[in-house]
Amino acid sequence: MTRTVYLNGDYLPETEAKVSVFDRGFLMADGVYEVTSVLGGKLIDFAGHCARLQRSLDELAMTNPHTPDEWLAIHRELVARNGIDEGMVYLQVTRGNPGDRDFAFPPAGTPPTVVLFTQAKAGLADNPVAKTGWKVISIPDIRWGRRDIKTVQLLYPSMGKMMAKAAGVDDAWLVEDGCVTEGTSNNAYIVKGNRIITRALSNDILHGITRAAVLRFAREAQMEVEERNFTVDEAKQADEAFITSASAFVMPVVEIDGAAIGTGTPGNVATRLREIYLDEMRKAAV
Repeated sequence: MTRTVYLNGDYLPETEAKVSVFDRGFLMADGVYEVTSVLGGKLIDFAGHCARLQRSLDELAMTNPHTPDEWLAIHRELVARNGIDEGMVYLQVTRGNPGDRDFAFPPAGTPPTVVLFTQAKAGLADNPVAKTGWKVISIPDIRWGRRDIKTVQLLYPSMGKMMAKAAGVDDAWLVEDGCVTEGTSNNAYIVKGNRIITRALSNDILHGITRAAVLRFAREAQMEVEERNFTVDEAKQADEAFITSASAFVMPVVEIDGAAIGTGTPGNVATRLREIYLDEMRKAAV
């Protein structure tokens, strides 16, 4: 079945959607993106994704082509047209097509390129891997210094995913100055006792929408949250670990660099937070 995608105001079969070879997203990775999960045909934490999209656009001096209500209407229309019950909606905005390749930004008023498409992911919430947990390796973090902007320049995270695959594990944790920054496409956490430890927000990591919600739920559940750097050795000595992302939600991590974390099985904190997150997000879904 051919998907319906959204391109610059039109809903089109995916085979008919075309973007110029001069688009700056293609030539310069000059664009930002968001991914919103869908459960039960409804959007999860949509307001958070909309707010982060605005922040990313502002940081790159790009104009937001739509209001939050307009974005919501487009997302809902795509979900309906493609019959998505569980899955994701991918959104990308680039600085557009200036008509030729140039390092300088296009003239003011150049229309942005807006692309959205859906991905059906049956069993997204009931992923059996959540019962066994992820294994990760550590790799050097050599990305640029503005990881807080959700740009489309994802080459090194993709390389990290492939390093993990080659090592026979699920993902890689990025390490800078001896400390874990984040996963290739997720935020990273360790747990010691009742204390959740995760890197504080800065330009060094993505300001995860799922991260914000999970930490809020953790505090409401009387769990202690400590936002600070932690090392790989600390992770190896932790009681448990986990990651958060828009598509994995809360995913336990049971091994790093071949060393079991805690008992080597998903811990109680990660398991409980996944349950709370999915329950609360389903209630608030739009």
